[in-house]
Amino acid sequence: MELKIYSVKNEQKSTLKLPEQFSEVIRPDLIKRAVLAQQNNTRQPYGAHPRAGKRHSTKLSRRRRNYKGSYGLGISRVPRKVLSRHGTRMKWVGAMAPGTVGGRRANPPKSDKIWAQKINKKEKRKAIRSAITATINKEVVEKRGHVAPNHYPFIIEESFEKITKTKDVVSALNALGLENELSRADNKTIRSGHGKFRGRKYKKSKGPLIVVSDKCSASKAAKNIPGVDIIPVKSLNAELLAPGCVPGRLTIWTEGAVKALEKEKLFM
Repeated sequence: MELKIYSVKNEQKSTLKLPEQFSEVIRPDLIKRAVLAQQNNTRQPYGAHPRAGKRHSTKLSRRRRNYKGSYGLGISRVPRKVLSRHGTRMKWVGAMAPGTVGGRRANPPKSDKIWAQKINKKEKRKAIRSAITATINKEVVEKRGHVAPNHYPFIIEESFEKITKTKDVVSALNALGLENELSRADNKTIRSGHGKFRGRKYKKSKGPLIVVSDKCSASKAAKNIPGVDIIPVKSLNAELLAPGCVPGRLTIWTEGAVKALEKEKLFM
């Protein structure tokens, strides 16, 4: 398969034959497995304090004639702590048990839980190749919600990687017909539920992914555009190509990135 190469001013230059990485069968099941494995491997462990809810003295005797005992008082065998006393009469309150105020949790999250998931190397590479193929399928891209230009898919010339200013990157993307896509990715909505109180108030859409041959000035210039990710071709992964396990992210490949993919036989 060949794709047209466009300049930053949307002028067609030539064509380029795609390497075999773009001819993989699209496998949503493999892509989902690779994305979930990556997300789990970067998850931060969390858990309750081992002594949470267990820091009370709740020793309460049930034997006859024991001081501070509950024998013969007709109360349940809930662990209790003494709040106050009058002679031999104690004022107890339930503690430590899961059903009591300030008690421990029945099954709290454990900080030593292992979240990591393993995935075979060949399986992961196949998932990445599958996600790469989905990026040049216009039907899959539009089904994911992206607003693709009429001449999509296409390759952009290498001079794009030499851009040093953010406004020049935005101008180039607008010239290539991605103006509606950028405005779609710029919108944000307020999350429903309690997540808005926990540092994730806004929900944002994923915009286009730009794949470059290596670290370049454009990487720094484009990193502040809402919804846009720019990444060297060697650092590609399943989550970038298929956010949320859904394949078909609108992706712009530079000429150098496609050549590096073929020359170095990446993900093969």
